[in-house]
Formats: sequence, C-alpha cells, structure tokens
Amino acid sequence: MGNRNNKNRDNPKDNILKESGLTYEDYASIDDGNRYELVRGQLELLSPAPSIPHQLISFEMQKNIARNCESDYIILYAPVDVILSPTEEVRQPDLVLVNRKRVDILSKKGVEGTPNLVVEILSSSSLKRDKIDKLKTYARYRIPEYWIVEPTSGILEEYIIQDEQYELFNIFQGDEIVHSPNIPCISFTMAEIMNSIPEIRD
Repeated sequence: MGNRNNKNRDNPKDNILKESGLTYEDYASIDDGNRYELVRGQLELLSPAPSIPHQLISFEMQKNIARNCESDYIILYAPVDVILSPTEEVRQPDLVLVNRKRVDILSKKGVEGTPNLVVEILSSSSLKRDKIDKLKTYARYRIPEYWIVEPTSGILEEYIIQDEQYELFNIFQGDEIVHSPNIPCISFTMAEIMNSIPEIRD
C-alpha cells in the first residue's frame, strides 16, 4: 500500500483498483468521491449513484419492513459498510437487518459481522455482482438470508443458507405476501412496494 503513490502517478485510481491485500483501514482511508467495496482484499469500484426508481423501492421496502419489524430489528440502508472480514471483505448492501439482540455487531464503522438479512436491488450494472459474486460471498460468511429484488418486474427472490450455500427458497411477486422463515415479523407484498412508486420519465 505504501508504494501506491510511486506507481502510475498520472492515474492513481487505476493503481488503487489493481492492488490486493488491502484491509478495512486502507479501504476507509480512501476519500476520492467514489464508492467502493472491498472484495477479497481488493477494491472494487461501484457504479454511480442508484437510479431514482432503485432508491424509491429501497425506501418503500424500509417502510414496509419497519411497520412490523422495527421493535425487533434495526434496519440500515446504503451506504453502510458490512464488514464481513476486516482484512478482505467489506460490502454495501442496499438494505440490512440486524436483530436488536445482536446490537453488539454494530459499531461506528458499520456492521462488524453477519447481519440477519441483506437485500440487493438489481441494476443493469450490478446484475452479475449481485446474482453471482455477492451471492457466493454472503453464503461464505453464512448470512442467514439474502434477497434479490428485480426493480422492473417487482420480483423478490429469497435465498436461505443451507450447508454453506444459498438455496432459492421462494419467489414473491404481485399480491403474494412476502414472509421469511427466519424473520417472522416480515409481512408485505411487492404490489404494495411497486404501486407506491410514481412513474419516472427516462
């Protein structure tokens, strides 16, 4: 890390992205206006700010989950660091749920450990990252439940950890009530979420 400024002075950002063996402290010290995740000890540049529909879906999901779960769960939203490993893995899910009985994993840095649930809302730039890379990562660190939300169709895929891998446990859309085998307070429909989103021009 100490040699970073001696190489590629004309474009130091390119050099940052190629370095490996970084820690949370290295990651947290970068303040260049971009958003990153720490992936297996290497910085990965995230896409620009989420679209307005993406943000609205995230907000509506927060509200609907909080309606029944706020007394039992702390609900966090991006950008928030989920520090799965301080030496190699820091992710920023769109939504994070942590049971209030596990408040000890929260710090001023972020979530230091495995939350009860993480949610990713897809975009064209994050499709492979969310459906392949993050799915494997969240399973490796044994996060009990992972949701992937498709914002155009309003489909929610629910993955549950089974023997260190995720199993697609259920798919919800329309008026089907979203429920969780791990978080019994959850009860809403994707129709409620999608019908709350105003039509946004291109």
